[in-house]
Amino acid sequence: MTARSPDGPHTADQIDPRPVVGRTTVHEGRIFDLVRDDVDLGDAGVVTREYLDHPGAVAVVVLDAQERVLLLRQYRHPVRALLWEIPAGLLDLDGEPAVDAAARELAEEADLVADRWDVLVDFATSPGASNEALRVFLARDVHEVPHADRHVRTGEESEIITDWVPLDEAVRRTLSGGLHNPSAVVGILAAAASRADGWESLRGVEAPWPYRRGVLPD
Repeated sequence: MTARSPDGPHTADQIDPRPVVGRTTVHEGRIFDLVRDDVDLGDAGVVTREYLDHPGAVAVVVLDAQERVLLLRQYRHPVRALLWEIPAGLLDLDGEPAVDAAARELAEEADLVADRWDVLVDFATSPGASNEALRVFLARDVHEVPHADRHVRTGEESEIITDWVPLDEAVRRTLSGGLHNPSAVVGILAAAASRADGWESLRGVEAPWPYRRGVLPD
């Protein structure tokens, strides 16, 4: 029989690391590694788990004055598809504030600068297979980067096209199966829910993020 939570229905995730008694790097990749940990679960014994050791990422729901959300179309080879996404990127600079990484990605991928930033939602992309933590920001009061200062996009990013979609329509596209990128799905639905609550759920850009690599206990 499954044990019931002592907190009843008022549940929230909590950091509770179990001892790692052995670790092997199975594969060193360009962005993330595949690691194998031997984890001591106490009475349940020692188990072996393989997962991707990932630097983490940020994403940005951009809303303009008409409450339209910015979507970017980009080719994603692992799924062999052109996906409509929100601006996003890796946390690959040690110690960089997450909001600074988000602002950089917004400028590089969408040629935009935002004057107003809030934390919208945090999530773990695939906690059974990866330690990737992703923070989604809400960016408003946006304006364009001057042409002379714009980033030169390469690779798949050179093919990016953009579209401004009303938030309600973006929600419909998400729920009808038209959008599949996880940060876009989570971010769009979170933005709609937060707007319905008068944006009361928004957090400051320095809000604690205990699941980010380097903060999360090893």
